[in-house]
Amino acid sequence: MCYEIVWRIVAPMSIASSTSSASTGPLSAHPASTGARAPAGAAPRARLDWRLRFAALSLIWGFSFLLIKVGTDGYAPFQVTLGRLVFGTAVLAVAMAVKRERLPRGVRTWGHLAVAAFLLNALPFSLFAYSELTIPSTLAGICNATSPLWGMALSLVALSEDRPTRVRVAGLGIGFLGVLTVLGAWQGFHGLDATGTAMALLASLSYPIGWIYVRRTLAGSGESHLSLTGAQLLLASVQLAVVTPVFTSAPTRFPVLPLLAIVALGALGTGLAVLIQYGLVAEVGPTTAQMVTYFIPVIATAAGVAVLGESLSWSTPVGAVIVLVGAALAQVKRAA
Repeated sequence: MCYEIVWRIVAPMSIASSTSSASTGPLSAHPASTGARAPAGAAPRARLDWRLRFAALSLIWGFSFLLIKVGTDGYAPFQVTLGRLVFGTAVLAVAMAVKRERLPRGVRTWGHLAVAAFLLNALPFSLFAYSELTIPSTLAGICNATSPLWGMALSLVALSEDRPTRVRVAGLGIGFLGVLTVLGAWQGFHGLDATGTAMALLASLSYPIGWIYVRRTLAGSGESHLSLTGAQLLLASVQLAVVTPVFTSAPTRFPVLPLLAIVALGALGTGLAVLIQYGLVAEVGPTTAQMVTYFIPVIATAAGVAVLGESLSWSTPVGAVIVLVGAALAQVKRAA
């Protein structure tokens, strides 16, 4: 999911936008992100403790892989992705209406958002949906955890502010050693569907590519984060609406459980989760907010085993731990 990488997008954009008087986004306007204080005598808004929101976000994103698997039991992968994007867009549209936000302006901004929508939504969401036709949701969730590793490797090349350190290079090596452990490389990848696994890994690679593109083109644009994200999901929905009828046939029946899974995947995992994440970044900062990344594969694995009855060999959890350790080391910044 793009969820593991979204904190990387929000953080630099919020820093850039906080210097612009034109920005009215929820992050730049939030007291926690700007240092602004509420007016004297103003009643504080009731807000759920950030730890509870952090836990909810971990559960929502962790269960997303299970929901994809259930959704593809009744509908084609492109249909699952289209439904997910439509319901996610609907949630953000409601949030924009409540906050009286407008869609971004400018042809150039919309052009960049179209590319971002493809790289961060349409492509990876579709790849994960197709991958789970042949691989368990537990493996998809662990493959998703490699996004920080891909991101670090790519940022060293594409972003001048990122420089390699021994710790980060070691983290990259450890992380990919964990991937080989999960895949059972010493057994010749026996019993593993290569195509499905490759799709899941490619989906994880697509997120940091999209993140780098957004950093280069949309950071500091002056538009609110909610507005940009709403427009991005809208464009991704349009992209899938064009592609889906070409590659799939209209469903002849509408099984209820897979349909409910798609609704939850979109409304909760793609819409509400993004809003929660933005709030966490604003309140506790990106460093703490990104920690949700390390809970997602754990929850995805537990959900797949407990709810779907997926099998689990020793190499899967051991490899997942190695991947997460590597990902954590790969994100350690050079001391100032």
